[in-house]
Amino acid sequence: MAAGPGRFSMPALPSSRLALFCASVAVVGLGAAAAWRWGRRRARRELVRVGAVSSLTIYPVKSCMGLPIESAELTKLGVRSGDLRDRFWLVIKEDGHMVTARQEPRLVLVSVNCENGLLILNAPEMKELTIPITAPKKNPVKTCRVFGLDIQGRDCGDEVAHWFTTFLKSEPYRLVHYETNMAPRKCEEIHKPFQPTDEIPYSDCAPLLIISDASMEDLNARMEKKINMRHFRPNITVSGCGAYEEDTWGKVIIGDVELKEVMACGRCLFTTVDPDIGIIDRKEPLETLRSYRMCDPAEKHLYKSAPLFGSFFTVAKLGTIKVGDPVYKIIEC
Repeated sequence: MAAGPGRFSMPALPSSRLALFCASVAVVGLGAAAAWRWGRRRARRELVRVGAVSSLTIYPVKSCMGLPIESAELTKLGVRSGDLRDRFWLVIKEDGHMVTARQEPRLVLVSVNCENGLLILNAPEMKELTIPITAPKKNPVKTCRVFGLDIQGRDCGDEVAHWFTTFLKSEPYRLVHYETNMAPRKCEEIHKPFQPTDEIPYSDCAPLLIISDASMEDLNARMEKKINMRHFRPNITVSGCGAYEEDTWGKVIIGDVELKEVMACGRCLFTTVDPDIGIIDRKEPLETLRSYRMCDPAEKHLYKSAPLFGSFFTVAKLGTIKVGDPVYKIIEC
């Protein structure tokens, strides 16, 4: 066929080759169309500001006092601030079972900090103790039991073991440190909504807990005796949103970090430990929360009889955040 204006000439093809050529063109066309649709979908991802970070807290030793921080690195395993990592230290019995403030409420009175590669521990009527952040390799590795799952930890030595045992006036306890070459616990083995890639050290069940200031205010409005956020031990608190909106965010961006909400946090007796005096009440705020914050009956297999307060998140995109950062909810159209 002769080429005319706007046309090109093409030699005749055998029918089989022509069919193959047409099929190839069709596949390329479909691929381009799919890529265009994907790009269009990605372009319609919207960010809606829902609040701002009002505080950040790291809890280096499980059940001990939290340390307020101004900025944090968010890793797959949770919060990091310099040499400190969230729930990377754990008090255990000599048989390896974890010890928390549920059994030893006075643990909440132990403050934790670090300086020059040393972990600094203080408690009422106790002399300040410093131990190396990194325990000597000669120290034995213990097999620990945390909420029914085994996890390792390197023993931090006799001096700190004696320090905790003396302060708590208890049976002999040890302190262990999680090292990043050790196998973490799998979140999905604790609660099914988590993914196989979600992992934690000695945290209860998730890398991050977020609670809004408005939720705390709403709870206090219902209580005779006011309490504070330290009863609930969140890593991130958010201002500028409505009460319990954190339950509905799904995915959020803070700083250059992307977080994914997995499930609400079912609250236990730990919340009844007074963080100022280290005494367990066993009643409030649980009784008030049970009056209005129980789960949907369809989710009772997840939460059982625990009231809900705060939401667990995993870290989908690593990065850093700081107090004052806006919090954006991701809406995928």
